[in-house]
Amino acid sequence: MKTEYRTTLPRLGPESADPKARELLERARKQLGMIPNMYGAMANASEALDTYLYGYERFRKESGFTPPEQEVVFLTISYENGCEYCVAAHSTLADTKSGVPRAVTDAIRAGIEIDDPRLRALSEFTRAMLRKRGRPDQQDVESFLEAGFTEKQILDVVLAIAVKTISNYTNHIFETPVDAPFKGREWRPTEAAPRTGPPATAGAQVR
Repeated sequence: MKTEYRTTLPRLGPESADPKARELLERARKQLGMIPNMYGAMANASEALDTYLYGYERFRKESGFTPPEQEVVFLTISYENGCEYCVAAHSTLADTKSGVPRAVTDAIRAGIEIDDPRLRALSEFTRAMLRKRGRPDQQDVESFLEAGFTEKQILDVVLAIAVKTISNYTNHIFETPVDAPFKGREWRPTEAAPRTGPPATAGAQVR
């Protein structure tokens, strides 16, 4: 996805980042065995990287969503925001770590309906929260609750949207290159319409 503006800031490594960002990047390298390109971009504002990592960890550990459900939320947000980097990254995590059925991941990537009713309700509620700017209607919430989720988890969806807004928007302005481990699940939006209207029957390219 080509953006109208691309920042002139470089992606930073530990050797060029400020002390706080350096600590966060080194920690990522120890935990992940790599420093994702996105982290190098965020390192220009250590407060952004710190906030992102803290919120991401809290969502993963405390939201009450299962790993597959967490990935559905993150993928839905990243699809809606048209973030090529995060769709590729979370598709890879969905396939290799979170146990998301491939058909579910591919449905989100294509902007089409998910067959699994619980995951479909979760994805649709997340989409409603994004498109309605945090003002879901009663039916949106009832469908979410009827699928077995809780009102507390509405706030967890808000947290996920906040976290992914930091990463998605950073990737937009940096045009962050997809890291090698995520290349097998690269994704490109084919048009803007699926991100502003109802789910399409055939949306983005699935690889």
